[in-house]
Amino acid sequence: MPITRIARLRDYGVFRDFTWPQDLPEFGRYNLIYGWNGTGKTMLSRLFRALEAKTPPSTGQATMSVNGRGVSNAEFPQASVAVRVFNRDFIEESVFPIEGDVAPIFVLGKQNVEKQKRVDQLKAALSEAQTKLDSDRQAKSRAESALDKFCIDRARIIKDTLRSSGSNPYNNYDKSNFSPRAQEMISSGDRKAHALSESGREKLLTQHRASPKQKLQPLTYRLPALKSLADAVSQLLDTTVVSAAIQSLKDDPDLSLWVHQGLGLHQDRHTTKCLFCDQPMPKDRLAELEAHFSAEYEQFLKKLGGQIAALQTASKAAAELSLPNAAQFYEDLSSEYEAAAAALRGERDSAKRVLEALVKALEDKRRRAFERVDLGIVVPDLNTGVVDRLNEVILKHNQACDDFQSRIDNARRQLEADSVAGDLEEFVKLSDAVQESQTAVKAATAEVERLRGEITRMEREIVEHLRPAEELNDDLRAYLGHGELRLKTEDTGYTIMRHDAPAEALSEGETTAIALLYFLKSLQDRRFDLRKGVVVLDDPVSSLDANALYSAFGFIRERTRHAAQLMILTHNFTFFRQVLNWYHHIPGQRKKDVAQRPARFYMLDCTYEQDRRCADIRWLDPLLEEYESEYHYLFAYVYRAAMAPPQPNLGQNYVLPNLARRLLESFLAFRQPHSGELWEKMQLVEFNEAKKIRILRFVHTYSHGGALGEPEHDLSLLSEAQAVLKDLLKLMHSQDADHFSAMVHLVTASEAEKEPEPGTTTPGLGF
Repeated sequence: MPITRIARLRDYGVFRDFTWPQDLPEFGRYNLIYGWNGTGKTMLSRLFRALEAKTPPSTGQATMSVNGRGVSNAEFPQASVAVRVFNRDFIEESVFPIEGDVAPIFVLGKQNVEKQKRVDQLKAALSEAQTKLDSDRQAKSRAESALDKFCIDRARIIKDTLRSSGSNPYNNYDKSNFSPRAQEMISSGDRKAHALSESGREKLLTQHRASPKQKLQPLTYRLPALKSLADAVSQLLDTTVVSAAIQSLKDDPDLSLWVHQGLGLHQDRHTTKCLFCDQPMPKDRLAELEAHFSAEYEQFLKKLGGQIAALQTASKAAAELSLPNAAQFYEDLSSEYEAAAAALRGERDSAKRVLEALVKALEDKRRRAFERVDLGIVVPDLNTGVVDRLNEVILKHNQACDDFQSRIDNARRQLEADSVAGDLEEFVKLSDAVQESQTAVKAATAEVERLRGEITRMEREIVEHLRPAEELNDDLRAYLGHGELRLKTEDTGYTIMRHDAPAEALSEGETTAIALLYFLKSLQDRRFDLRKGVVVLDDPVSSLDANALYSAFGFIRERTRHAAQLMILTHNFTFFRQVLNWYHHIPGQRKKDVAQRPARFYMLDCTYEQDRRCADIRWLDPLLEEYESEYHYLFAYVYRAAMAPPQPNLGQNYVLPNLARRLLESFLAFRQPHSGELWEKMQLVEFNEAKKIRILRFVHTYSHGGALGEPEHDLSLLSEAQAVLKDLLKLMHSQDADHFSAMVHLVTASEAEKEPEPGTTTPGLGF
């Protein structure tokens, strides 16, 4: 068979998670699917229509077994099966579109054989072009996926590198940021300008990760002018004191300093005794010493002392110079600072050594004031710019404190640009592949459209839809019993006419009749091979009266009998019985092996899981197949629900009020044949008044006049479902015990050994 089963439906309408049961026979050539409104018939017909249109289902996931292989959503366009579906979508799209005429049914004209051969050649070319288009689309999809994955991966790396706590645009960086930045860089052609060196990248990464720091005070220290100081010292060393010198003191500097100090002590104390030996000093000895240590000598020593003090102050300032800790700087400035600090320390140490040498030379001169002394050292040229260099780093740090956030933002932008620049070559390669694939798809699409246009043009030239229109009009007269409605041929289709004017305000029956006959006639279209195709009809007799229903059934049976496979879905029990009877009389249908029977019977059923309807497909209930009335099935369903163990999930009870109402209406239609509402019929039934009110409340609250209930009412009522159903069965028993017992026997025939005697007590109800 072309379609053997619906293998899987997930989140497809009311089919939440359906899998074809292992014990459910596969579809045969003839298939009948029975289900009430709301059980999923329309969704199934749309699934078949998706196969017809070769488009994936609009929602959920579906897998169908077609010609021996599974076909999932994405594979619907390639499914090797010809399908024609009649449902409400077909009516709205093909027969009664919002705009335009009804599409024509193509029938080959007698004089257009050569043109048809050309059309066949074009169709072969179209098939090849479509294959190429499909291949190009797959290549385009792969190229786009590769580019998309690349952008996602690279964007993730940038995000992981530049993310931080707090507000940061890079915390949400993704492909929508990466791709435009790469395109911008390609357009500007400045990739190399954004590439960073390894050290530059590390520096910016350090800035990105930095925390706020305190500002620092610039240094006020300045290196001493060693050349000037050395010149001054040299002048002092070259100066000699002229006096009545005592040769022995002049020749012994240490003795001279000792005596000079002692002379000062004697002068301060005004004594003529030697403070060392306590003997009177020789006459004129103090005068001689004072002449030796003259005023010029004293003045010179003061100069030496002053210069020594100045040098010692400069040396002390150098020794006490305090520099900031490198940890106080931003990390990207720390290495620059350490280099500047090391240079400053080196120059300071050099200055300190020279100052100490100058002090030592002057101290030596103080002992040798009467002779010239050679300086004997090399005075270096200090790099006084080292202080300014270090202060420049401090100013950079302080500026970074002021511009902390903008500095981080700039570092992040540069790092992003560097990363994009590094990946730009691969991005261009992948983008070019996408562009090439898009160009190929565009060209292939244009070729497919050209071929389709050519085929359509030639088909219009050879089409003859006058004869199908005439045949459809004959069918309409036979179906409706009058010729009031007809199809008028136009250049590209048909117009529905009522007498001589376009038809307006068609009744539902007229709409259904025209749509169904048009669909059945379209099965003769040369674009569809009925003997190899699948025909699906969803509720084809909706809104038809009894006479029209039987007429429609006759047309359906006649026009679909040669179909390779037929699927009929309906909720109309009368039509269901007609099709069921037809199928039962097909040759081979009585075979014991179901797999060898040409016809198969199914039904749609709904259960509730977590307050949601869940549809499934199962084998037709024997009571629906074996008996000529829906009443048997309704009774069986209600009876089984009443006798079943209590359901913990109240959702399972949502279907019961609707079935109970239909059963009660059918039962009372025979017991109370006069017309009237259900409550009026119940007034005439002799039964416990409280229970009658309870039953009416139950069926009216939830039944919605024939539609399956929705979980929107008081759950307390549903919790009473089994008790109410038992009351309903007791009511039926009280009105017709023999009938009731016979119905119970039918339901329990597989368990009961013999039919119960009329009036016997039914187990479980407590009659």
